[in-house]
Amino acid sequence: MRKLIIGVLMAATAFPAAASAQTNDDLRRDRRDVRQQQYELDQARRYGDRHDVRREERDLRDARRDLRDDRNRVWARDDWRRWRDQNRSLYARGNWNAPFRYQSFRAGVRIAPNYYGQRYWIADPWRYRLPPARPYTRWVRHYNDVLLIDYRRGIVVDVIRNFFW
Repeated sequence: MRKLIIGVLMAATAFPAAASAQTNDDLRRDRRDVRQQQYELDQARRYGDRHDVRREERDLRDARRDLRDDRNRVWARDDWRRWRDQNRSLYARGNWNAPFRYQSFRAGVRIAPNYYGQRYWIADPWRYRLPPARPYTRWVRHYNDVLLIDYRRGIVVDVIRNFFW
């Protein structure tokens, strides 16, 4: 019984690492497919007829959908931690300061629009391995923290503290 429990625990700890490696390979392959399909569409527009162009547009659309599905399916809320440990320079705080003082926010609080203005939006949350934002929400940087904001109502949906170094 003890060997079974140890085996299950070992498998549980090994599986996320294997899944993450497989996921990165899948994403790399999907990006390569999108580039290849874009090239083939350009060639079809240059040298092919309208049927070739339609077929290549459909293939490109499918490749982009596959990439988007892989990106959205893969990352959960805390998957950024391992990525941050491997890419420390990406999360370096740098020379970033807001024109207001730091304030600790919690989920459910309504905040003023100057805290989540467009200049504080994280343009590419995928770069930091943040989970995808739902409609009408945005990841916003607030000093070292990251806030998920419902920008229509100004409500903090989620807070990740000490996200940046």
